[in-house]
Amino acid sequence: MSDFDEFERQLSENKQGVENLNSLERDKENRHRRRSSSRSRSRERKRRSRERRSRERRSGSKDRRHRRSTQPQNPPQDIVSRSPHREKKKKVKKYWDVPPPGFEHITPMQYKAMQAAGQIPATALLPTMTPDGLAVTPTPVPVVGSQMTRQARRLYVGNIPFGITEESMMDFFNAQMRLGGLTQAPGNPVLAVQINQDKNFAFLEFRSVDETTQAMAFDGIIFQGQSLKIRRPHDYQPLPGMSENPSVYVPGVVSTVVPDSAHKLFIGGLPNYLNDDQVKELLTSFGPLKAFNLVKDSATGLSKGYAFCEYVDVNVNDQAIAGLNGMQLGDKKLLVQRASVGAKNATLTSVNQTPVTLQVPGLMNSSMNQMGGIPTEVLCLMNMVAPEELLDDDEYEEILEDVRDECSKYGQVKSIEIPRPVDGLEVPGTGKIFVEFTTLFDSQKAMQGLTGRKFANRVVVTKYCDPDAYHRREFW
Repeated sequence: MSDFDEFERQLSENKQGVENLNSLERDKENRHRRRSSSRSRSRERKRRSRERRSRERRSGSKDRRHRRSTQPQNPPQDIVSRSPHREKKKKVKKYWDVPPPGFEHITPMQYKAMQAAGQIPATALLPTMTPDGLAVTPTPVPVVGSQMTRQARRLYVGNIPFGITEESMMDFFNAQMRLGGLTQAPGNPVLAVQINQDKNFAFLEFRSVDETTQAMAFDGIIFQGQSLKIRRPHDYQPLPGMSENPSVYVPGVVSTVVPDSAHKLFIGGLPNYLNDDQVKELLTSFGPLKAFNLVKDSATGLSKGYAFCEYVDVNVNDQAIAGLNGMQLGDKKLLVQRASVGAKNATLTSVNQTPVTLQVPGLMNSSMNQMGGIPTEVLCLMNMVAPEELLDDDEYEEILEDVRDECSKYGQVKSIEIPRPVDGLEVPGTGKIFVEFTTLFDSQKAMQGLTGRKFANRVVVTKYCDPDAYHRREFW
């Protein structure tokens, strides 16, 4: 083979190689165009699909709005929603509308009223973070909780049996609450008991305000032979919108608090040595008692010779008045009448009728004392005014002048003292009126004329006072 033929052969091979390379390049470019075209068609399909779904949603929303606007306000109960969308599960609220601890039995309106009254802080100052990452706690503010209602969840219990334990008292009240159907939730309503053995009283702490109020119905209940005296503590402040008195009556329990009403009876002329049980035995001969209170001297604990009561059946009031008023007890006669003038003004049996002698256990004629104690020139008038009636200056002066004019009918009045209440202080003798006469005879006439009289729809009760204590302004 000549050189020329070799050259022709190599040239032909080179051309073939170039053509193969060009063919590969064209194949690569064609594949790239096909992939690009495929991606473009896919994107176009996706775009068209999104637009179609969007149009369907808008069209479905218009249809639903149209159906809601045309359907009746109260659709029948048998119509079932056929919405293609799955209903979302209702989310449980973890923080909203959850009452704070200790306020579970208080409505939002009552809670707001307590805030407005300043009994609950409107906001609680929480720790804040400084730029350095340190927690700074502001001045402490009582946070809403059970401590805010503690004073409303406590009760004072007096006249408790000697040597009683806290556990036995807690068991007793928990059992009585359950028996009376006064519990509002499972478990024990009484959380704690504190007993002061030296002064013979205790404090009960309940879990809720409502159960505390209902437990007031046990005032006067007999526990191990003792009639318990149940009261609110001195630091108690009523919660806005909450009832202060129990809504139930426990049969067989005689309350030691006799509220003012048209059914409240006054029993005067009682021998001073008669105790609660003896007087109650006298009164229950006409029917069971709902409330009874024998007024006693706070210093000596002895009876002052008068009491108040209310019967379970108010229809026996007239029978009790007719049967007891004027009754002879030793050398004394009972004065029994309504404590206040209500809608019904009963006609009382005359005290001058032939007295009825009733034998009362423990009655001893040898130890009788005159009503009101040893006669003195100073007369104390009780059950005439309430402390709140003495706050207004004009009303105070009117009461003072009225008492002076009436007492002057029995003799010359030397001086009159009517102690007035003072905020933050315990003023001795508040609610009593002290009248000093010139002579002992005038004081005795005034006692005979004023005892049992009505003043501001109340029955006047009288007693003599020590002149030396009166001049020292010891108004007890």
